[in-house]
Amino acid sequence: MLIVGAGLSGIGAAHHLQSAFPRRSYTILEARDCIGGTWDLFRYPGVRSDSDMQTLGYRFRPWKQAKAIADGPAILEYVRDTATEAGIDRHIRYGHRVTRAAWSTREARWTIDAVHDGRPVRFTANFLYLCTGYYRYDAGYTPELPGIEQFGGSVIHPQQWPSDLDYAGKRIVVIGSGATAVTLVPALAEQAAHVTMLQRSPTYILSLPAEDAIANALRRTIGDRAGYVVTRWKNIGVSTLIYRLSRRRPQMIRSFIRKAAIRRLPDGYAVDTHFAPRYQPWDQRLCLAPDGDLFASIKAGRASIVTDRIAGFSETGIRLESGAELDADVIVTATGLRLLVFGAIRLQVDEREVKLPETMAYKGMMLSGVPNFAYTIGYTNASWTLKADLVSEYIVRLLRYMDRHGYDQCVPVNDDPTVTERPLLDFDAGYVLRSVHEFPKAGSRQPWQMGMSYAHDLVKLRHGRIDDGAMRFSRLERR
Repeated sequence: MLIVGAGLSGIGAAHHLQSAFPRRSYTILEARDCIGGTWDLFRYPGVRSDSDMQTLGYRFRPWKQAKAIADGPAILEYVRDTATEAGIDRHIRYGHRVTRAAWSTREARWTIDAVHDGRPVRFTANFLYLCTGYYRYDAGYTPELPGIEQFGGSVIHPQQWPSDLDYAGKRIVVIGSGATAVTLVPALAEQAAHVTMLQRSPTYILSLPAEDAIANALRRTIGDRAGYVVTRWKNIGVSTLIYRLSRRRPQMIRSFIRKAAIRRLPDGYAVDTHFAPRYQPWDQRLCLAPDGDLFASIKAGRASIVTDRIAGFSETGIRLESGAELDADVIVTATGLRLLVFGAIRLQVDEREVKLPETMAYKGMMLSGVPNFAYTIGYTNASWTLKADLVSEYIVRLLRYMDRHGYDQCVPVNDDPTVTERPLLDFDAGYVLRSVHEFPKAGSRQPWQMGMSYAHDLVKLRHGRIDDGAMRFSRLERR
């Protein structure tokens, strides 16, 4: 087995694999020089999860800290401790960027090409498992901002946050209204002279306690592991309920979020200007404000929101279409991610290039026509790790099935002409819409649908049939 990526998904996959198959060898190739993936890459002030750690944490390793909405360094420590305690770190090859993976049906084997210290390196494996995430690590997304070169201060994208930036006492404008902006603004406001969040249109922002009182009480009374299980299911149930109500009764959820914002903002604040999105709840991901930190910064006068469009830039700030000007010493372009399918690894099957948009995703984790291959893409409406754990559990079941029946190869085959194509990521966020055409397709029915329901996936991936008719198995011809 070869796993690509030593972030949250890759470490979890390795843990599931070695727990189930202690005698099976595996290697993790990591392009960077350390464990952690997203949680090591992002270093901007206040970086944190927008999911609770009872569901972002691994199923097999309870989260024991008091804060449920954890900061980046705490999550990174959790991932690294998981790897160290299980000895997974000894299986990682750092600084190995995979460029190509070629499958041979005749040999039932992958040949994986990577680059290490500028030199080509080759590996072989009987199963390839990509845990690369789905966005570019080298650069985030910045839209065209004509004239920004006229600005005399610093321009920073959060994905490349400079460690030596001194923003104390500075005027900062954060362009954007997504999760990164909502995280940055209150964190920067602790030291900056003032922080302005400049948004073209509002985002749904929901305040939640940073600490889960029920989770902490359960840990004290029934122990870490049992308390973790109960809290995990409690949080899955609550988040599922909010999502379903958002889709079925959006006006009710809109009203709930609006009233919650009003309670935390100054009297008379223009809530419908700055906190009333044009889209429905969960057309895009909800943003979290732990303990209402963003609202508190606004109420204290340390931060403000401006809803307007950029007309241009000057040496001292930003000119808006309304005619107003925002003075700034620092501009932060919290304008999103750039997606990257499978880390830009070229896939081949029997010397034929795999064109990803022509493939169909099987159970949201394998590709039609690509043997002995899996990948992890987490939920857009819930914690990433909920799906990552289920995918790993399914791969363990699949490998056991193959071992039991003496199979060397498994491959999903879509030969049902009634299955129609759907987007793999059916989500209206800008970063998805810009790149979803480069991804594999989902299908209109099982097992080709991309599920976004943990409860449904739990049944399907943990308990569903392995030999379901779409998955085909074969053995090598022995000489």
